[in-house]
Amino acid sequence: MLKIVFMGTPDFAVESLKKVYEAGHKIEAVVTNPDRPKGRGMKLIPSPVKVFAEEHELNVLQPQKVRNNLEFIEEIKKIKPDVICVVAYGKILPKELLEIPKLGCINVHGSLLPKYRGAAPIQWAVLNGDEETGITTMYMDVGMDTGDMILKEKVTIGEDETTGELWDRLSEIGGNLLVKTLKLIEAGKAPREKQGEEYTLAPMLNKEMAKIDWENKNAVEIKNLVRGLNPIMGAYSYLNGKKIKFWKIKVLSNDELEKDYPEIKEYEYRLPGLESGTVLLSDSKKGLYIKAKNGIIKVLEIQGENARKMSTQEFLRGNSIEAGTIFE
Repeated sequence: MLKIVFMGTPDFAVESLKKVYEAGHKIEAVVTNPDRPKGRGMKLIPSPVKVFAEEHELNVLQPQKVRNNLEFIEEIKKIKPDVICVVAYGKILPKELLEIPKLGCINVHGSLLPKYRGAAPIQWAVLNGDEETGITTMYMDVGMDTGDMILKEKVTIGEDETTGELWDRLSEIGGNLLVKTLKLIEAGKAPREKQGEEYTLAPMLNKEMAKIDWENKNAVEIKNLVRGLNPIMGAYSYLNGKKIKFWKIKVLSNDELEKDYPEIKEYEYRLPGLESGTVLLSDSKKGLYIKAKNGIIKVLEIQGENARKMSTQEFLRGNSIEAGTIFE
């Protein structure tokens, strides 16, 4: 069994740590980000990785920084790990740390490299409407996700799958692939494949991108935005000055709208002239339908300003949205 230092922070990394632990490797230290203040009382909350590590009585290290942190570097050197496993740790590792383990630093990345190097590969795969993605394990170097690839596993992205759902699936796949990778490394049989020069980036998300652009985005692009930002921040629009978040939507053609709402047929000739974002139908039984470019959006899950997430039917039982009003 290998002597391991594991570095990770969010729930995505927990599955990898769990699989490495269950495989019987000797985890000498778990490195994770410092506890963060959260909630109204700003209580310090440990990372999901720290919670798992403490539950299993593993040694936890929480440096504020790793770059130019001589004390931390020396601590890892004393451990003499065979491998450092890095899964969504959240900090760039310096060269002096990468050079410590004799068998290398191994990263679990949530895309099929060299596509989507960077901080948010899972989110961008959904936002861009990709049909497939996967997990890549790789040897780390000083670049951002530029190291030699070891193993890959492809997955199909569901048409309605959210970032949160894909995140959970990939976390488990990543854990299993990491254990397979470590087995190959231990046996001296791990492959190395160069990434090449053609790549795409997956930068961190920002709050500005969450606002729905009714004028320039079509119905499918809006749907991808909604599912891509679920559950991270939620896509939103304004109606009568109030911020409304959309958590789940469905794209309909005019014919599908007519099946749901036969009365629309007599007004169908007016649809092409309506501004995108216009409410076509708002009914607590039938739901909320909005005009978009190249399609109709049916809102399935919604959240009003200063309210909780709920089904659209429940929302409309307590909130009135008039047909003809326009989301901005």
